[in-house]
Amino acid sequence: MTASMLFGAFLAALLYVLIPGPAFLALLGIGAGQGGKAGALFLGGHLAGDLVWSTLALVAIVGAKTIGTLVFDVLGLFCGVYLAWIGWSALTARRRTEGEAMVTVERPLRRGLIFGLTNPKGYPVALATFTALLASSSNALEFKALPTLLGASFCGFLIADVILVSIIGAGLVRRFYRRHELAIVRASGLLFMGFAVQAVWHAAPGLFGWRKS
Repeated sequence: MTASMLFGAFLAALLYVLIPGPAFLALLGIGAGQGGKAGALFLGGHLAGDLVWSTLALVAIVGAKTIGTLVFDVLGLFCGVYLAWIGWSALTARRRTEGEAMVTVERPLRRGLIFGLTNPKGYPVALATFTALLASSSNALEFKALPTLLGASFCGFLIADVILVSIIGAGLVRRFYRRHELAIVRASGLLFMGFAVQAVWHAAPGLFGWRKS
């Protein structure tokens, strides 16, 4: 287990939560309409989904490594393409209709739990993000490292949740986000494109026979 692997898992979990997406937008709506407590409950429920999808992603990544580097390289290539697609969608996003009403959530904890476990993008985004950030350490990935990697990921999730809870519900944040929503989404698209390049960069040598044995 190397420090770069732990940091990669931690950073992947942190960015998985912080990068704007469906859950981020749902949290913003709940925090803006019902305050930080409701937002924290939503995140508490959503954490279960984060852990499930990150666990499955890490199992898939480590499993691909034990099967062979070719599987991992193909996985990395597909993840890079998927990240590029997400990034391009964000970069070409258009401004939404103004004046959309905030929806009041009676049980934000339950809503977060359901949202986290049923989000169809949860697994592929987790898989793509973790693959991009752990690809450089693929040769050292083993199943015995899973508990430690999950521990680092859990720390990343918690810190990201604390960051979000500390800022949601503030009038200044709400106004800033609404004013610059399109720019924020496109900036996240650039970040996804960067991850895509990294994933393909690490996958290409193995796929095209450039990697030294």
